[in-house]
Amino acid sequence: MLEIGSKAPDFTLKDKDGKDVSLSDFLGRKVILYFYPKDNTPGCTRQACAFAELYSEFQQKGVEVIGVSKDSVASHIKFAEKHGLNFVLLSDPELEAIQAYGVWQEKKLYGKVSMGVVRTTFIIDEQGNIEKIVPKVKPDTNAAEILAEL
Repeated sequence: MLEIGSKAPDFTLKDKDGKDVSLSDFLGRKVILYFYPKDNTPGCTRQACAFAELYSEFQQKGVEVIGVSKDSVASHIKFAEKHGLNFVLLSDPELEAIQAYGVWQEKKLYGKVSMGVVRTTFIIDEQGNIEKIVPKVKPDTNAAEILAEL
């Protein structure tokens, strides 16, 4: 389990343009790294749109926003275009970062148990250390709460 103050696991994943992006590319800047279950689902769309709406404010504070799901690059392209998402979306179909951050967990829905991404947000400091972990976030308030905390 990751802890506050520990080094954030580095990873390299494809962005919505198919370009390799590593967490270490952002050293020297604070990063909001959020994991979400699936593109174009109601909660994930509300969460992503809230981050997009506040993105310029995050940028003014020198903070980068990165969303990660196991969706494909093609899915991310459609998701970003449909909703005007202006921040980094990374595709993790092999669950590399998702498992490194411990967000691939057992979930229960209507009594059915399955494995999936538990919506979680990490604040990573300029040195690449975990500053804050927000588990089981609410999609509607996550972006505003994180911005207020900064």
